[in-house]
Amino acid sequence: MPGIVIVGAQWGDEGKGKATDQLSERVDYCVRYSGGNNAGHTVVVNGDKFTMHLLPSGVLNPNSTAVIGNGVVVDLEVLHEELDELAARGLRIPHPLISANAHIITPYHQVMDKVTERFLGKRRIGTTGRGIGPAYSDKINRIGIRIQDLFDESILRQKVEAALERKNQQLVKIYNRREIDAEQVSDMLLSHAERIRPHVVDVARLLNKALDENKVVLFEGAQAHHLDVDFGTYPYVTSSNPIAAGACTGSGVGPSRIDRVIGIAKAYTTRVGEGPFPTELLDETGERLRTEGGEYGVTTGRPRRCGWFDALVVEQAVVVNAMTDIFLTKLDVLTGWEKIPVCVAYEVDGERFDVMPMTQSQLHHATPIYEYLPGWTEDITGVRSFDDLPSNCQAYVKRLEELIGCRISGIGVGAGREQSVMINDLID
Repeated sequence: MPGIVIVGAQWGDEGKGKATDQLSERVDYCVRYSGGNNAGHTVVVNGDKFTMHLLPSGVLNPNSTAVIGNGVVVDLEVLHEELDELAARGLRIPHPLISANAHIITPYHQVMDKVTERFLGKRRIGTTGRGIGPAYSDKINRIGIRIQDLFDESILRQKVEAALERKNQQLVKIYNRREIDAEQVSDMLLSHAERIRPHVVDVARLLNKALDENKVVLFEGAQAHHLDVDFGTYPYVTSSNPIAAGACTGSGVGPSRIDRVIGIAKAYTTRVGEGPFPTELLDETGERLRTEGGEYGVTTGRPRRCGWFDALVVEQAVVVNAMTDIFLTKLDVLTGWEKIPVCVAYEVDGERFDVMPMTQSQLHHATPIYEYLPGWTEDITGVRSFDDLPSNCQAYVKRLEELIGCRISGIGVGAGREQSVMINDLID
């Protein structure tokens, strides 16, 4: 049975939560492998909206075990708030299972995130201020705090003190802020130890054993390909590897375990934060997309930047992630447009690019070249078969397939779990 990775094919907010929730009904494990609570996944079940920031979207399905891998940075307070909220709504989750090697977001990571972003001014990245980048930075600098450190008080206190020796110098001498008390931070972290202890396991062993037993493991990435720290629109990226390869390093399974990579792409394009966005619409058309699509950040509430579908952006993600399928979301939002532009190439200083240009400078200066496809007016939110979609709608989907070089196997036609058109089976 397969190991399946779900990856955002644009700049995030493509609807990975809906796709993961839908597929998790048929999987044994749903694994979050990257990012932190800077990501937000919304799932609508029977009209009820559930929002997760750390928990995998599959946590709502009782037959699927939720797992948080070593590649995730964990804010313990946020994790417990999410579990408490689900319990208050009648959903008692005996899991998630959490990797002992996952790193912890501390209060000083959040402080450093906010002060450094303000310090950058016009050069700011547009972070959520939740401490994600500083936590990953400490991980790479080998001064991070891991989940397993909660169970050895002496080691925990030593590590917190060592990390704050440097950070307090920066806070006081560079940013003119107060020192952070190491003892208070340690006490706060230790207060979570006993509650989290039953959830902590060797995730790599768990998942490899599950795959050996022919169980289905679904790996859910946060953010998206073009926010990947290596392959995204650097420096306007996240601090981890949400690409499909990150599922291996972020959970402890080898690449030969991955059988299918499903890219999630919105029928148009959005992004939050700073960075290049060739098809962005800074007019009433963009505002219409934002309003009709409900394009506001799940985590921050920030209005998303909106634009037309960019085939070069998605095609690049298809290639680097070796995507086998695309799940196209929010197609219903495009209902009612007379013509729908699709970006099929860029013009950069008089030169045409049919794939994404290699350099940051070229992308910043790219002007989209559009192909205009006929729209449709029929309501598609109740459609469940591809053949029942309006002919122009079908043509739109087929043209996107040609442009991105990957089959579209599922289509979202509404926010609800059941509002999908499945063309190909994404599990078998």
